[in-house]
Amino acid sequence: MPVSCSRETVKAKANTKNLQVITNMVKVAAETCLPAPRVLTTSSKSEVSSKKLGLGKHFPQRLTTQINYLFLFFFTFTIFISCTTTSTGSTSHELSVVKPQWQQFADGIDYLHGGLSSPKMKYWALRIDLSSPAIEIVVSGEALSAKVSSFTRGNNLAAGINALPFDVVSSTEGQPIKNVGIVVSQGKLLSPTNSRYDALVFYKDGRTAILNQALINSSSIEEIKNAVGGFHQILKEGEMTERALNSEPRHPRSAAGLSADGRYLYLLVIDGRQAASIGATEGETAALLLSLGSQNGINFDGGGSSALALRFPDGNVKVVNTPVHKTIPGQERAVAGCLGIRIK
Repeated sequence: MPVSCSRETVKAKANTKNLQVITNMVKVAAETCLPAPRVLTTSSKSEVSSKKLGLGKHFPQRLTTQINYLFLFFFTFTIFISCTTTSTGSTSHELSVVKPQWQQFADGIDYLHGGLSSPKMKYWALRIDLSSPAIEIVVSGEALSAKVSSFTRGNNLAAGINALPFDVVSSTEGQPIKNVGIVVSQGKLLSPTNSRYDALVFYKDGRTAILNQALINSSSIEEIKNAVGGFHQILKEGEMTERALNSEPRHPRSAAGLSADGRYLYLLVIDGRQAASIGATEGETAALLLSLGSQNGINFDGGGSSALALRFPDGNVKVVNTPVHKTIPGQERAVAGCLGIRIK
């Protein structure tokens, strides 16, 4: 994964390592962005004094030491400033300055398609206004596999995205399949919790949350209207989680995010395993969700399962990204639980 030298990355790494003073923060920046500066040793002081400063070998030892420390501080400070203001092709820097230009797709739904040059990445996103009376959340968790496009088409949805991991991989629909994680649809539990993973939850009172499935018990589930499991939370209160910071594998990604006030739901798909789009790490996915407006985010099932389907004004349903199932670009995988948006 390319090294990030953005201000956000330095801040995140500082928070992760619980750095308490600015000197330690500078040290992290220096070690991250450039090789550590050469520290002048006692044996090299006379050489620096005579050759570099022309002060002669009898220059006072104390003053020479002060000059060396001053040089080292200035050099380190310069590294810190450069790391927080410039990019050396860093993906996190590009992602941190993405400025979404949303376009209305339907009542309560905005659409965005974008790309990055370093790394090569194509992505599609939706912003759904959950406060709109026109918006209805739809969740599937059936025991038979289906493609996201079929889920969207068959349920008269404006949009659909894959969500849960599952235990059978196939491009054939209608096969027995098992959701790995919670699915709640209109208050009905279709698949039990899996404490290893997190979930996106829509409560009956209008609240939304991303939380670990172990926190959902028999009493709290009565408060849930819809829920879909995923893998792990990658964005929490505007900060990348430790897992996201330390995860380097690059894959196609599906993810969801929530705004700070819970009003907006963000759905995101990133293409991968292609020359035109090589996929994203969990950290890059989190950074992109943050730039779109999310404060909290979850990583859904990805890889060959990643698909975002939309219903266009002419009524046709189309997968807007390019799924890669079994190394075949454009071949959509039959998946398990999905999340959809219906216009009432």
